[in-house]
Amino acid sequence: MTPDFLLQLLLQVWLPIALLVAAGGLWVRYRPAFPADPLRVNLNRLVVDVFAPPLLFALSAQAEITPELLTVPALTLAGILISFALLYPLLYHTGFGRGLRRETRAAVLLAGCFGNVLFMGYPTLTFLYGDIGGSYAAFADVLASTPLVWTFGVWIATRLGHEGGHGASLLRTMLTLPPIWGFVLGFAVNLAGIDVAPLVKAAKFIGQATIPIMLFTLGLSIPWRDLRPTRPVLAAVAVKLLVAPLLVLALARASFGELRPAQTAAIIEVAMPTMLMAASFADRFQLDVRAAALTASWTSLAFLVTLPGWIWLLGG
Repeated sequence: MTPDFLLQLLLQVWLPIALLVAAGGLWVRYRPAFPADPLRVNLNRLVVDVFAPPLLFALSAQAEITPELLTVPALTLAGILISFALLYPLLYHTGFGRGLRRETRAAVLLAGCFGNVLFMGYPTLTFLYGDIGGSYAAFADVLASTPLVWTFGVWIATRLGHEGGHGASLLRTMLTLPPIWGFVLGFAVNLAGIDVAPLVKAAKFIGQATIPIMLFTLGLSIPWRDLRPTRPVLAAVAVKLLVAPLLVLALARASFGELRPAQTAAIIEVAMPTMLMAASFADRFQLDVRAAALTASWTSLAFLVTLPGWIWLLGG
């Protein structure tokens, strides 16, 4: 990993991310007439309903579907479950979670399990692997992260986040998610061998708005006036960025031997910071929004340090 590589990583990946997050923070400071919380919720809804479905359609429609490609969501899924297996006993059965409300424990648990595999994974993996990197990010998101966050994640929020909580209709929730349908339609077009190149180009153009808007919403979510992390937040950061990816790396080497680009991309996906929708998800299920946003903030900040380490470790 040469100095020039790190410079390009800084300019092509980190700088746009930092500027967009900073723009969200400046909006909070200088546009008090337009409150950040409702704006964040509405922007998330706009992305989910309008911009993300075309992006996922384009990525799944043009991807070359191979068994190797499908190892990406498999390892991403393993990373989510490993994170849960580490954080749940830590937050619910040790001193780390003592004195915390159930809403706070569940918010930190969710933020420590579910990563930003699409909105930050896409620019990172396309920088590292080219166009196929975008497909890695799409498949990790739609075949692993998104289905699990709207099933297992909803279960965590409703059952672990509230005393006597009741689960939502998980199947109904998933069937009403436009990104799922965008991905499924693109996947079907791909398998059918239908040439829809103009439609894919148009969908990719529309979907370009997805990542900038979501990074801006991260800036809206960060509690800028009080960024001091708590012990549970630091534990979630360590599990999300270091411990879980290391265990997935060991699992991948045990399962596949010498790792190919798809497997190394999957490990980088597992090492992504918290999903950008953490605060909105917490808000939707009446969890501790500040705890979710604080965990997302610190994982995103620490990611600037851990990403070069993972690239070096994986032979980038």
